[in-house]
Amino acid sequence: MKRKLIIIIIIILLVILALFIVWLPTFLMTGNRQTIEEAFAWQTDHYDTSFYEELKKTDYTMETSDGYVIHAELLENPEPTDDYVIISHGYTDNRMGALKYVPMYLKLGFNCIIYDLRGHGENEATFTTYGIREGEDLDCLIRDTRERYPKLKVLGLHGESLGAATTITCLKYKPEVDFAVADCGFSDIESVLKNGSPDILIDLADIGSRIRYHYAIKDMRPIDSLDENTIPILFIHGADDDLILPKNSEDMSNRTKGISKLCIIPGAGHAMSILTEPEMYADTVKTFLSELSN
Repeated sequence: MKRKLIIIIIIILLVILALFIVWLPTFLMTGNRQTIEEAFAWQTDHYDTSFYEELKKTDYTMETSDGYVIHAELLENPEPTDDYVIISHGYTDNRMGALKYVPMYLKLGFNCIIYDLRGHGENEATFTTYGIREGEDLDCLIRDTRERYPKLKVLGLHGESLGAATTITCLKYKPEVDFAVADCGFSDIESVLKNGSPDILIDLADIGSRIRYHYAIKDMRPIDSLDENTIPILFIHGADDDLILPKNSEDMSNRTKGISKLCIIPGAGHAMSILTEPEMYADTVKTFLSELSN
């Protein structure tokens, strides 16, 4: 009788462990997303967003290679221009999170395309692959942009956090873009997750992710997209970022084969560089683009 009880307890514990392993990646890959209204309210609380209402805006959708629908928005520069930049937001945010970068690019003479990453904003709910599917989506958006705006002359990419990882991952497809700016991106998500959690939990989450979503956390490595990259990249990172450490940008800057610049913003936490040092941030981007044009 005692032996049977032990066997039952072991079976129950194994079932609980199996359920935990399957649940764990869901926790890590389907975080609570902000609504458009919530994200815009956060932006408004932290800087002046009045410029947004004054811009001519065009909402549209596009389909990715697997038929997923992405919601995007064109923000036209008040001064006519054929230069465009696609701005990718961070995890659990949406296209409103890209607004903090828009004034800078308007001054630099760009039209701005902001969009909701897969599983975010107005898009259909789904899990995040920390750059894998998102990078493919961005590649589709780049091709859509060139078809939608045939007079386009310069096309750049700018990404924050997950958006930076998406931007970097996209480069392995050798997209037709002129530059990329990656702000506080991660080189691989596994090391970021293990920075704040026991290794065993992330290893179990990797197993669960393979089972439930058919994607391995260990494969979510934007840095591996840089081995053959020749597109110029400006890496920006907050010196006080304790979520995604600056070393991530340093490693990626050293890995890429193309032109690379690295700027560490003093006193800036995660995804706060442009709000902490707006003039330094804008000057860095302006100088980077000027050097490329020369």
